[in-house]
Amino acid sequence: MQPQAAPPGRAAYDEMIDGSGQPRPGMGTVTEVLAGLGPEGLAERARLRDAYLDRQGITFSLSGRERPLPLDLVPRVVGAAEWDRVEQGIRQRIRALEMFLADVYGTGQILEDGVVPRRLVTSSRHFHRAAHGLVPPNGVRIAVAGIDLIRDEQGVFRVLEDNLRCPSGVSYVLENRRTLAHVLPEVFAGHQVRGVAEYPEHLLDALRAAAPSDVGDPTIAVLTPGVHNSAHFEHAFLARRMGAELVEGRDLFCRDDRLWMRTVRGARPVHVVYRRIDDEYLDPVHFVPDSLLGVPGLLNAARAGNVAIANAVGNGVADDKAVYPYVPAMIDYYLGEEALLPNVETYDLSDPEQQAYVLAHLDAMVVKPVDGSGGYGLVIGAQADDAALAGIARTIEAEPRGWIAQPIVTLSTCPTLVGESALAPRHVDLRPFAVNDGDDIYVLPGGLTRVALPEGSLVVNSSQGGGSKDTWVLDDGQRDSVEARAALPRVTRVRRSAVARYHAPATAEERLRQQEGQQQQQSMSTPAGESPC
Repeated sequence: MQPQAAPPGRAAYDEMIDGSGQPRPGMGTVTEVLAGLGPEGLAERARLRDAYLDRQGITFSLSGRERPLPLDLVPRVVGAAEWDRVEQGIRQRIRALEMFLADVYGTGQILEDGVVPRRLVTSSRHFHRAAHGLVPPNGVRIAVAGIDLIRDEQGVFRVLEDNLRCPSGVSYVLENRRTLAHVLPEVFAGHQVRGVAEYPEHLLDALRAAAPSDVGDPTIAVLTPGVHNSAHFEHAFLARRMGAELVEGRDLFCRDDRLWMRTVRGARPVHVVYRRIDDEYLDPVHFVPDSLLGVPGLLNAARAGNVAIANAVGNGVADDKAVYPYVPAMIDYYLGEEALLPNVETYDLSDPEQQAYVLAHLDAMVVKPVDGSGGYGLVIGAQADDAALAGIARTIEAEPRGWIAQPIVTLSTCPTLVGESALAPRHVDLRPFAVNDGDDIYVLPGGLTRVALPEGSLVVNSSQGGGSKDTWVLDDGQRDSVEARAALPRVTRVRRSAVARYHAPATAEERLRQQEGQQQQQSMSTPAGESPC
């Protein structure tokens, strides 16, 4: 996600203090606790936090080094009524995007009707013809989604982008809550905060529901690029919490259109793969032919209905930044509803009229590459000189499909611990996570708040020095803490007539070096946020 810079003279929405200078609902106790601790108390809790994170091994990789993810001591608070609308808006959006993916990899009716331009879909780098007609066992392509939100100057939540491939960061949501409760327990006093610890259970339920219908007790594997990937902590965390297998591509092989896992006791079938690998590296038969991260024949096994891949191959066409402006139209087309969460106004630069308008107002725009991530590659018109603006204008004219433009939007701010003891406003965004089991869409209360720690910065990504906050959704007492979920169907497991042979991959030193390079390349090139948030 690439947040924009704040233009001069436009005040950001303050998440803690309202226009009259009073704490917003739910923030009164927080401000009292922070004031009571004073500078010395805050500094002591910050040292305790750092020691706890280091001892627990809660890390991410930045510039090749493992380090604790910076967690701010001041939580972000969202009211119950406000969150209800966000939750409903996310569910609505995912339903429409699911229908869009089924459509574009099926009959393509939305393209025939001209609601979404065909040229944008067919020219997307993430539109994979190998996925055409490949229907998941339970029809769910978006098992997990991360929807990036910002607040505008009026305090309205807006969707900045969708992440439908390998959204990353949910492990830090769970660990942030546990860490803050350990180092600053008194800040929770007097609040009813909705829990987040149930997320792995919901994810496991969704993955089990995705299994082929003739499998009663599916084997689930989390497919990781390997230990050199920047989000490997999260891969291992989720596998452990779900009781799933954590595997690399070399641990798996396909035979007779089935997926198998190598174990010390022989081959074992795998029915659901929660992959944390880009499409391009997932199956060397269909994509990058020299990939050592994926499994040859995996797509053939999925097409045969013997294994489910979550998230589905080809989802990237629905979170392409050039397709993003058309999501409200998708919601109207498929659901007959108005979008509950508005987009940030976005210009399709492959449209001549929109391109002409943007080129005439570049100094008031943020221009982003459609395949960019981590805040890299964007041009902020208000901060660019004439030469930079002329350069990006030439680039847009030469390759309009590769860019979008948005008016500059000011991100909201939250008080943040700066240094050891000072509090100052810093800009934030929010990534809620949702899990779709085919019957219901569960939205994790709160999600990951990312914060730009350097003064004046609006780039919240951890890869550029950003941190995170524990995000609270206040409970109004009108819902159960554990939502009812339908029991999964139990059916007779299919009998296996043969056992696959064990055959180990080559282990030459150059193959290991190639694998390490692909793991690092995978983490650097994933637009969906597989670098940790």
